[in-house]
Amino acid sequence: MITQKQRRTEKGLCFKHYYKWILCFSLTLYFVASFFFDHDQEYHPSSSLSPSNPIITNPKPNLLASRAMFESKIHDQRLSFPLQRPNIRTDVFNNLKIYVYDLPSKFNTDWLANDRCSNHLFAAEVALHKALLSLDGDVRTEDPYEADFFFVPVYVSCNFSTVNGFPAIGHARSLIKEAIDLVSAHYPFWNRTSGSDHVFTATHDFGSCFHTMEDRAIADGVPRMLRNSIVLQTFGVTYKHPCQEVENVVIPPYISPESLHKTQKNTPAAKERDIRVFFRGKMEIHPKNVSGRFYSKRIRTEIWRNYGGDRRFYLQRQRFAGYQSEIARSVFCLCPLGWAPWSPRLVESVALGCVPVIIADGIRLPFPSAVRWPDISLTVAEKDVGKLGDILEHVAATNLSDIQKNLEDPSVRQALLFNVPPREGDATWQVLEALSKKLNRSVRRKSNDVL
Repeated sequence: MITQKQRRTEKGLCFKHYYKWILCFSLTLYFVASFFFDHDQEYHPSSSLSPSNPIITNPKPNLLASRAMFESKIHDQRLSFPLQRPNIRTDVFNNLKIYVYDLPSKFNTDWLANDRCSNHLFAAEVALHKALLSLDGDVRTEDPYEADFFFVPVYVSCNFSTVNGFPAIGHARSLIKEAIDLVSAHYPFWNRTSGSDHVFTATHDFGSCFHTMEDRAIADGVPRMLRNSIVLQTFGVTYKHPCQEVENVVIPPYISPESLHKTQKNTPAAKERDIRVFFRGKMEIHPKNVSGRFYSKRIRTEIWRNYGGDRRFYLQRQRFAGYQSEIARSVFCLCPLGWAPWSPRLVESVALGCVPVIIADGIRLPFPSAVRWPDISLTVAEKDVGKLGDILEHVAATNLSDIQKNLEDPSVRQALLFNVPPREGDATWQVLEALSKKLNRSVRRKSNDVL
């Protein structure tokens, strides 16, 4: 028989359980609501960019949220890189300050859903964005009013064709225009200079012309909206060309530092280079393609025809995932033009100690103040491809050892690689160095001079 005292005890226990359940439910509801409110703010940026909501007064919370989302996406894609604080002092670059726009994810991080976006030869646009975001409290500023330059992170080289797998960049102009419309409508900085202190990347064939075929690129030219800005592009030539009629800095194509380190680790240090002259890549037997254009100005076809049966030359037309190991075994690495003059082989050859043989008339190479190209490479005129064997034999008998010794300089290799976070002397460092020499475009500097 249950006594009155036992009934009171049971009621008390039930009340406690009920109270705990109500408390847990309330807390759960609070956190869920908070999550969806924050998530809605991230994925509907127009609400925070409306004229009634000033975005300049306190940009830090949005920036920090964006960086966390960016790094989370990187983690989701298993793109491992250390997030430690880089050692880059602003005084090295004349106290340079860069503001990185926090654009909606459709302009950049959404493209990371495809792993290739961060790893292919055009991925310098991604690597540089990551590197700049890692410069928190150093060169990168969260206060746009103290910035010298404004970096606009738009990825245009990650729209891979479902037909041939190559990057399709037909959307590039419209995507960049949309980004410019956004920042010019909601920030005051673009309009005050017509974008002359804004920095973009164009890391594909003909840079800021945004087309893969030179004749079309020349016909289209640099978009009017970009002509006052600074473009970091892989394309560059020493002669007048419509695709560099914009303030530009020539940067190297992207090669994964991790892939190079892996190749170096798997290559015995004392092993002799047993391949004399190496090239693996597209060499058309009939170079005129379906569009009527001649690939590589027929240069690669001539190499194949002249030296395909020469035992000194190791020429391969098929793809091979481990081709970097072949570069590490080679003395000379051919770097002929393709559709455009530049090639990722330039970076891979230098990084792996193979003498690059550049066959691309008038090419402008990246960071000449840091990389003494005449000391570490050979340049062969396109018209002299038929004499290539004799030219390389002469170099081998004369100054090859000097060139190879110059290639051993680690600072030369470092200057061509994009690390995250940046390292002293690397490609991001060289970009910052180049921008520090364009501070005459900085509104902040001009205002200080007036004061």
